[in-house]
Amino acid sequence: MNPAGRRQTSATQPRAAASEAMNKQRRNGLDTDSEAARSRYLGTGPRYHWEADVGAIRVFFGEGRLGELGTIVEDLAAKRVLVVSDQGVHQAGHVQRALETLSTGSIEVRLYDGATENPTTDLVEAAARQVADFEPDCIVGLGGGSSMDCAKAINFLLTNGGSITDYWGYGQTHASMLPSIGIPTTAGTGSEAQSFALISDSESGRKMACGDPQALFRTVVLDPGLIASAPTRVAAAAGIDALSHAIESHVSTRRNPISRVWSMRAWELLHSSLQSPLSKEADLADVGEMLLGAHLAGAAIEQSMLGAAHACANPLTATYGISHGQAIGVLLPHVVRFNSSVVADDYSTLNDLAGLNRKDEPGDTLATYIEQLRQTLELPDSLHDLGVSRGDLEALAEAAVLEWTARFNPRPVSQAELFEIYESAY
Repeated sequence: MNPAGRRQTSATQPRAAASEAMNKQRRNGLDTDSEAARSRYLGTGPRYHWEADVGAIRVFFGEGRLGELGTIVEDLAAKRVLVVSDQGVHQAGHVQRALETLSTGSIEVRLYDGATENPTTDLVEAAARQVADFEPDCIVGLGGGSSMDCAKAINFLLTNGGSITDYWGYGQTHASMLPSIGIPTTAGTGSEAQSFALISDSESGRKMACGDPQALFRTVVLDPGLIASAPTRVAAAAGIDALSHAIESHVSTRRNPISRVWSMRAWELLHSSLQSPLSKEADLADVGEMLLGAHLAGAAIEQSMLGAAHACANPLTATYGISHGQAIGVLLPHVVRFNSSVVADDYSTLNDLAGLNRKDEPGDTLATYIEQLRQTLELPDSLHDLGVSRGDLEALAEAAVLEWTARFNPRPVSQAELFEIYESAY
């Protein structure tokens, strides 16, 4: 049945389908009268390319934009470029493509591809020592959030010296940092839109947020072709992480009109596109929406903050080595239900944007949607499924209350409330 409660006839169905296609194009800012726009929606023909300033970052969007990296670097007047990546991205062929576009007579390049998931203080400090002799004048972070965070950390250390722990917090630099370029190969962390590097302390395992205005990438390349090659497991975990960024930044105590512009648009893009890129019928237009949604969610975090889901997720990664996206997928519905008593209207806004039902309590409606999406993405349902011991929940809550994001949760949380969230997720 359609919204008016009338059954569509065979004559009205094609018109309704065409109308929905045009509406989707308008929502995406496309010219529906152009052949290129229509062919993009159908998944064929020319891809949509654009450049714009998103906050303080110049964004280059479109399939194949990685091939313009050499030109982008030249526009920054850089001559010695350090590319920071990881082995998985290298094996996928993306590093080689980046190096080829940088292989001009005027640019010297050094590659560091030792970034790992959840980079540690020991790793980034060893990496900085390894590449220091090259003396780059520009850094490119190519990969997922860990590679980009590693690139930012190396930037801190090459330009300001010391230990990465010296930059825990915000604005601890004393010298200029190098211009940098972020190129995500997953749609999830939004690290390319943020001025923080998340680095795990090698001794305690605790994640440190090391931030500075100069750590923000000067330029970001959003190339949907890079995302389409990501393994399904990685894409699923990254996708639900991106969705959590849109939700938590939307209700954070630091939310504001600007952050909400980004968070609501991110939510719309991610809600409509998240499942498609993980299917065999994935179209690059949908992958592009997911990539842009993840970037805008990251921009929302930069202007706002996160909350209890991330505060609870980080100790799980530090203690058990659990993938951040998997931890978020388990925790987020429980945090949404916990917060709903104080931000029900905000959750209603997200529900309305996604066309979710308005019959149930807003937080429960949103949480149920996340649980259904999690099942579709074949992600774990509980902390028990992730191998967490119930006996560790108290210690996890003790660690979570120390996480920076906990203080920005819309409903205040103490160790006791965080324990309740872990317990409900078990």
